[in-house]
Amino acid sequence: MAHPIAPAAAPAITPISLKTILPWAVFFTILMLALVYFVGAEQGATSLISGEDVHEWVHDGRHLLGFPCH
Repeated sequence: MAHPIAPAAAPAITPISLKTILPWAVFFTILMLALVYFVGAEQGATSLISGEDVHEWVHDGRHLLGFPCH
């Protein structure tokens, strides 16, 4: 005689608290804002770094995101 196999119980899903997510959300928001600044605004009126180095490093990213640079 074959014994029927009982289905496994579904694992309990524990929600992630806002306290856990908030520091990571703030970190990634600051990181993304810095990235958008360097890609879109550096070498302009609000330039923090002199020279053309940053512009050359992010040149293709500017075109990909639709920022004018020429």
